[in-house]
Amino acid sequence: MKPSHLLVLLLAGTLNAQSPNHPQILALVSDNGPQYQRVSKQIWDYAELGYHEEKSSALLQEKLKAAGFNVEKPMPDMATAFVASYGSGKPVIGILAEFDALPGLSQEAAPTRKPVVNAAPGHGCEHNLLGSAAALAAVSLKQYMEKNHVAGTLRVYGTPAEEGGSGKVYMVRAGLFKDVDVVLHWHPADRNEVFNGGTLADSSAKFTFHGIASHAAFAPDRGRSALDAVMLMGNGVEFMREHVPSSSRIHYIITKGGVAPNVVPDLAQIFLTARSPSGEVLTDIWERIQKIAQGAALMTETTVDVKVISADANVLTNAPLSELAQREIEEVGGFTYTPEQKAFAEELQKTLPPAAAGHWDYSSTIVPLRAPDPNAPAASTDVGDISWVVPTIGFTAATLVPGSAPHTWQAAAAGGMSIGQEGMLIAAKSLALLGADLFAHPEVIIAARADLDRQLKTMTYKSAIPMSQKPLLNYRED
Repeated sequence: MKPSHLLVLLLAGTLNAQSPNHPQILALVSDNGPQYQRVSKQIWDYAELGYHEEKSSALLQEKLKAAGFNVEKPMPDMATAFVASYGSGKPVIGILAEFDALPGLSQEAAPTRKPVVNAAPGHGCEHNLLGSAAALAAVSLKQYMEKNHVAGTLRVYGTPAEEGGSGKVYMVRAGLFKDVDVVLHWHPADRNEVFNGGTLADSSAKFTFHGIASHAAFAPDRGRSALDAVMLMGNGVEFMREHVPSSSRIHYIITKGGVAPNVVPDLAQIFLTARSPSGEVLTDIWERIQKIAQGAALMTETTVDVKVISADANVLTNAPLSELAQREIEEVGGFTYTPEQKAFAEELQKTLPPAAAGHWDYSSTIVPLRAPDPNAPAASTDVGDISWVVPTIGFTAATLVPGSAPHTWQAAAAGGMSIGQEGMLIAAKSLALLGADLFAHPEVIIAARADLDRQLKTMTYKSAIPMSQKPLLNYRED
């Protein structure tokens, strides 16, 4: 059996030499934890959509500045993006912080559906916890570096609009990661494990059809329906589903469908996302979808404009980093629900399918390290684009009630109370330990870079977002 990358380093005796003081780091995170748990609740209350996270971003910047980080805003066309830095020289370790909410998921911290404000945004993907735990890990690690005279540069990247805005793609293009050696990240989930790839590449666009308006009863022959084109495009996509790999995903909404039923719609729009574990496969699917759109326009004698809204690469795996990350999260361990938390979770699970009930060990155990499965349920993230240029590794932590899914009111509810706030400590501790070990062991960074370079020999990174395109600050309304 071929030894793992980490085992090779262990056998060489290098990874055990000059190991960081893990108990000291864990104590720092625990001491700082309550402050950043309160920060997470403030951001949960703000619930701001992508590229408009003014209060959320400002709060994290304020906390990082107060902790001794130098905070810069290097993206004039992305006002909520920031880079907070401490230290100097190599290595450079970055931690990603997200803080955007989702539309329509406003929710009280309650186990039944209770919007704070009807149809308002809510943290249904718990990015309030994500950004707060990233800052908590960074502040604690910075304090450890100060006390122990650790050389190197630690950065926190405030990354806007992960939810459909591809903010990190524009940050990569701006060169903000060109000197970074390793990027660390995490994401809320219902279990604790290493997040080592397994996401879907995705492309999203708005297909806007233009027709000719007319009286739908008096002169229907003079009209050319843009809505007919949208419906034909959707129908064509449904027929295509049979002829794409089973791990692919295609979903859409009709964002504009006309102004009145007695007026032939001269403008209609469909907002569509396609996903695949393989960027190459996704490119083929995307080209076929655009042909369907052109076909729908031909059939209805309309025209179609295509505006790419976002595109995210799949997250590349990294064996040396994943093996070290597994050690860190296993050392941190999980947490056990209090009676009050379990009562909340049991009530919330009544709103889920029966198979979701129970699983109380999810929060207290660590999932063994596993290879990504292309047929397993998966989502997409713009972290993927970073992973193609910098060795990248992450974690998930058990912040959701077992069995619940992101992008739901159930996730928003848990993210606003102690279950989510307890889970974010697992992520912060794991990130801080991993960062400290990477500063102490440059040989792991070298191995991680070699693993990425090996993969890039047979693959090429190319974003579907046009190079000339600037961040679409109002991408949900355009």
